[in-house]
Amino acid sequence: MWTVVACLVPSLLFSVFLFGLRTLIITAVSVASCMAVEALTQKALGRKVTVSDGSAAVTGMLLAFVIPPGVHYLLPVLGAVMAIYIGKHLLGGIGYNIFNPALLARAFLVATFPVAMTSAWLPPLDHLAIFSYLGTTVDAVSTATPLAVLKNQGMAAFTEQFGALSNVYTNFFLGWRPGSIGETSGLLIVLGGLYLLYRGYITWHIPVSVLGSIALLTWLFGGEGLFHGDPLLAVLSGGALLGAFFMANDYVTCPTNRTSQLIYGCGIGALTVLIRLKGGYPEGICYAILLMNPVSPVLDNWFKPVRFAPPQGGAQ
Repeated sequence: MWTVVACLVPSLLFSVFLFGLRTLIITAVSVASCMAVEALTQKALGRKVTVSDGSAAVTGMLLAFVIPPGVHYLLPVLGAVMAIYIGKHLLGGIGYNIFNPALLARAFLVATFPVAMTSAWLPPLDHLAIFSYLGTTVDAVSTATPLAVLKNQGMAAFTEQFGALSNVYTNFFLGWRPGSIGETSGLLIVLGGLYLLYRGYITWHIPVSVLGSIALLTWLFGGEGLFHGDPLLAVLSGGALLGAFFMANDYVTCPTNRTSQLIYGCGIGALTVLIRLKGGYPEGICYAILLMNPVSPVLDNWFKPVRFAPPQGGAQ
């Protein structure tokens, strides 16, 4: 768990550079709140206090990463109560929760504070020399996210605000765009995910199936929709990379069987594209992961490993 936190720190530092110290404060409030709620809940329920294991800290980091940088500082505190107390411990505790706690908290915050959670975006700080060098025309006044611009105003407004697609790919991969606190830099997210793969903490099955299905389905069905059939733009926009590497691989809520993981990831990708193209919100990976979380044990049950040894007392 602490390795996951370490892998998220570069993205956090980049968000501080991009949006200012406010993102660091929000993340600190979120992590501290999750750890405090974890300790208080375990004390109240008479369970062993395990706040030092890092699971609450990971939840706090990921919760902060999926909320806008301009929200009130109280929101991550309320999100921590939903994530840890309700989403984690009231559903059985560590290892038994059905839904990803951080995403459950985000869904709760969007439902209860829809204006703040869909409009409290901050423009990147005035690093004009950097944006000029990279060839983009980021509007320092507008704070709409790229997905919101695409969804509500179309590709013409998107290219007017963020530049030609040839520049957008590079800028979005590096992180020069508005968005949630931890989702902007695709490069740093991928590097963190690759390190988790290197250490064997996650496998390639879920990230590849999530991103591959998003790219393929966008290419097949998005020609007249949000991304105009551009699979690379679909992968680099929004929280697709963060969701694929860090959210969908939550150890409790994702399948353990490799075949199940591939189907699970494809389901997340398909639901993400469906919500993006046909739903009311421009981003859908949060709800896609939450919808697939309860399917995880079903998939593991369907694709059980083949038993080679006979049952005890059976024929040899």
